[in-house]
Amino acid sequence: MGIVELLGLAGSVSLIAGWRLYLTVFITGLAMRLGWISLPEHLQLLDALANPWVLAISALGALAEFFADKILWLDSIWDTIHTVIRPLGGALLALAVVDAGDPAWQVAIFLLGGGAALVSHGAKAGARALVNTSPEPVSNAVVSTGEDIATGGLLFLAFAHPVAAMIIASLLLILCLVLVYKGYGLWRKIVSSGS
Repeated sequence: MGIVELLGLAGSVSLIAGWRLYLTVFITGLAMRLGWISLPEHLQLLDALANPWVLAISALGALAEFFADKILWLDSIWDTIHTVIRPLGGALLALAVVDAGDPAWQVAIFLLGGGAALVSHGAKAGARALVNTSPEPVSNAVVSTGEDIATGGLLFLAFAHPVAAMIIASLLLILCLVLVYKGYGLWRKIVSSGS
C-alpha cells in the first residue's frame, strides 16, 4: 500500500468512526480475523482489532449503538456521551493506519484523524437532533439505518479501493462541514430570537 492508499484508508476510517466507532472497529477487526483484508507489515498495530476480546466488546458496542440510535432522543443522548469517544477513536485509528515513524507526522495524523471524526460526529449529532424534532417516529429509524448502510459500504470500499474511499470521504467531510455550519447558523438564529 502506497502513501496515497494509506491516507485514503486512514481518512475514511476516521470519518466513519465519527458516525459509528464501534461498528468501524468491529468490521475492521472481523475483516482482519477472517482474512478478508491483509495488512502490510507496518500496519500490524491494527492486529489488536482482530483480538477476540476487542471483537466482542466492539460487537456489543455496535449492537448497543444500533438500537440506541433508532430510539427518538436516546440517539441524541448517545451522541452527546460519544462526543469525546468517537473523535479520540478516529484519531487513534488514523494513527494506527499511518504509523508514521516521525513524531511530527504522528501528531499531524492524530489531529487530522480526530478532526475528521469530530466534524463527522458533529454533523451526525446535529442532523439527528433536527430529525428528532419531526412529529413522526419513522424518520429517525430511516436516517439511522441509512447511516448503518453507508458505514458498512464506505468501510468495504476503504478496504478494497482506499483512494476512491478517500474521495468519497472528502466529499462527505465537506458535506459535514456545510451541515455543521448550517446547524450553527440555525442555532444562532434560534438563540437570538429567544433573547
